[in-house]
Amino acid sequence: MSFACIKDAKLEETGFNYTMSLIQGKYKMFILYALMGFKVVRFNELKKYIKTISYKTLSLTLKELEADGLVNRKEYPQIPPKVEYSLTEKGKSLIPILDQLCTWGEAHRP
Repeated sequence: MSFACIKDAKLEETGFNYTMSLIQGKYKMFILYALMGFKVVRFNELKKYIKTISYKTLSLTLKELEADGLVNRKEYPQIPPKVEYSLTEKGKSLIPILDQLCTWGEAHRP
């Protein structure tokens, strides 16, 4: 990794900035991590996994992740409504990064 030109870099134009724009937010990483582990998850299941998130925040965050191409939303035409969420191929490409964060956290937490 080279930091030689960081003082001259326009950080808003970097890959790092783009990645952070996709995953920053209080719950985005938790949602991605849950989808990574459970593959296909319904809305209420996600709410159970992430106990501190409100229904409104979960809904808005899922919409953002879907708009960014990281999460796929599949709606079934039935009553009651059934909606499932999963990672897209772009979202799955984040799995190694999420795994690294988990590994680092396990190695450094008190």
